Amino acid sequence: MTVAIQGAAPPARRLSPRTTLSYGFGAVAYGVKDSGFGTFLLLFYNQVLGLPAATVGLVIMVALVADALVDISIGFFSDRTHSRWGRRHPWMYGSAIPIAVGWLLIWNPPALSEPMTLLWLFVTAILVRSAVSAYEVPSQALTSELTADYDERTRISAYRYLFGWAGGLGMLLAAYTIFLPTDAAHPKGLLERAGYVQMSWVAAGVMLMAILTSAIGTHPEIRRLPKTPTNGSLGAGFGELIATIKNRGFLVLIGAGLMVYTNQGISFALSNYLYAYVWHFGKGAFILLPFALFAGAGMAFVAAPRIGRRFGKPRAAAVAMTGAVFLLTLPYWLRLAGWFPAPDDARMVPLLLTIFSFNTACNVSAMILGASMMADVVEDSEARTGRRSEGVFFAGSFFIQKCTSGFGIALAGLILAIAGFPEAAKPGQVPIATVDRLTIVFILVYIGLGVTGAFLFSRFPFGRVEHNARLAALATAEQEGAEQEGATHTP
Repeated sequence: MTVAIQGAAPPARRLSPRTTLSYGFGAVAYGVKDSGFGTFLLLFYNQVLGLPAATVGLVIMVALVADALVDISIGFFSDRTHSRWGRRHPWMYGSAIPIAVGWLLIWNPPALSEPMTLLWLFVTAILVRSAVSAYEVPSQALTSELTADYDERTRISAYRYLFGWAGGLGMLLAAYTIFLPTDAAHPKGLLERAGYVQMSWVAAGVMLMAILTSAIGTHPEIRRLPKTPTNGSLGAGFGELIATIKNRGFLVLIGAGLMVYTNQGISFALSNYLYAYVWHFGKGAFILLPFALFAGAGMAFVAAPRIGRRFGKPRAAAVAMTGAVFLLTLPYWLRLAGWFPAPDDARMVPLLLTIFSFNTACNVSAMILGASMMADVVEDSEARTGRRSEGVFFAGSFFIQKCTSGFGIALAGLILAIAGFPEAAKPGQVPIATVDRLTIVFILVYIGLGVTGAFLFSRFPFGRVEHNARLAALATAEQEGAEQEGATHTP
């Protein structure tokens, strides 16, 4: 049932190249942050600083409690922000410097006792993720505000994920080749603390540039964005918030996202362990890895909008997630069965990277389609409540994304503890039984979470037909409201 609406829905239009590229480029900042948090943070505090892996993972997960409050608050207040720069851009501009400063702090802890180092990690993790939220939540909310077109939302979401992966994998390549290479001059390789210091400065600068470029590039769109008035007390506003987040489509996507992004967090956090201790990657393999993963992200950039248009977003996302689960776990099952090339076999690296590339394509496609579906939830909620709540919905979505560095890292630390994985371990010197335990626990957890995520995607309650009908009903309601207001003011 459509109720009276408070703000106009955006037009169903195709965005200009400048707006599309500016919107997408901002995701470079999150990609760099996610690469650092997801791939290196556990390794840095565990293997470089010598803190227990399970404890580090627990600290990062506990920080998610604060994240939940921060994300929803940012989404809620950005929906209610009034300024000459609109609702979203003040937050985007204001987040740039805090993100850069927080990033430098988390990778440069002073000499402290173990408890105080863990406290430093806890506080700086909250600072970084809160600052990232202040940018990402309003920025992602633009997906619903820039266009109402069902397929265009998938297209611009694809650009966002492409740039995000480019930022993350670019930093990953720089880590393996410039900051943390394994060679005669850097015998510690991934355990070289000075490399993390240098990398933190470069990453902070890249994130600062990406955020400001995106905010400035999308600034001309401010005058075209929906302007939703907000009235009433703060208490009434929070009452509206509770009613908003009960939306069925939102809850389905939150559940699916929790599974998918936690899975990604586990695989990212364990990736260097798996590359070094299971597959015995050398410098050449580490250099090729980012290119293989980015090839997968590129395939998703092309494929996700097409399969979403052809099969519908819910079905396409479910199939893509199922494919991701099968592909990522396949090499590990084959290795345990003795059917996969050994690390000293020249066929191993090309075959493994090819599989990882197609896994990435499936995984990223599911995420792109999920983000596009979240944008469609905005109009579903508007039709039911009369309010546009882009910030709230994408705050919930972004909180789930940050589970990659919360639940994911915590579970990764727990998996390492269950496997009995030693600290300060050297590749090739860890018992095979320990490596096998790590592999088995990892793939079982990944399958369980991934299959659940695929099922939830398939349960998303509406598709293109319902979305377009909803847009038409909202447009009619808006026109009738304007006519009634005009009649009221007619002398």
